[in-house]
Amino acid sequence: MSFNERSPVERRKNERVKVNIKARWEGVLEQKEGTIVDLSIGGCFILTAHLVEMGELIRLEMENSLVIWGEVIYQIEEMGFALKFTAAMGEEALQLGKLIQEQKKRDRAGK
Repeated sequence: MSFNERSPVERRKNERVKVNIKARWEGVLEQKEGTIVDLSIGGCFILTAHLVEMGELIRLEMENSLVIWGEVIYQIEEMGFALKFTAAMGEEALQLGKLIQEQKKRDRAGK
């Protein structure tokens, strides 16, 4: 789906924070890099010009070594795509929560 065809419907259930985290993602056929710009406990948006498929499972590795799996829920051509995390449990969920809280603290300190 391209952005011109239909804007994504707001389905967020978790609070998101703005971030700037370098990441490497791996789909079915390739590995690419991008930047996570929006993050929550349930998903993220990755800036990248590379295309993915709706429903594709993505392995995401953040610059802080956190590895998490997600499913592509929408894509904006030549801009990026959104992931819904599929298996954030245990240690992954704790690390993700800590990362989000650290970003919130930075945001508050910067205001």
